[in-house]
Amino acid sequence: MAAQVLTLTDAAAARVKALIARSDKPVEGLRVGIKTRGCSGMSYVVEYAEDKKPFEDVVEDKGVRIFVDPSALMFLIGSEMDYREDKMQSGFVFNNPNETARCGCGESFSVG
Repeated sequence: MAAQVLTLTDAAAARVKALIARSDKPVEGLRVGIKTRGCSGMSYVVEYAEDKKPFEDVVEDKGVRIFVDPSALMFLIGSEMDYREDKMQSGFVFNNPNETARCGCGESFSVG
């Protein structure tokens, strides 16, 4: 059996549900992608997904849908999406086995 593209922690699923409930427009879930930026090369991008785009993988986990941008697929396979909140910041965090380096501020990463 092939590795699932992405799994979600309970905290991430709860946050996705809360974000979808707060959206001004009807949305199907969240879209996860990768953009080239930062000192290590790549950064995660999370946005609302109103519908499925061509060639996207759809991950259904813990009652939510995550649409994976096809250009990000090979960088995300086997990753876990979490949500963390503390006094200084809050946001989605990716535990990605494909990462080989991460910048000091945590904004970007690279793969081997």
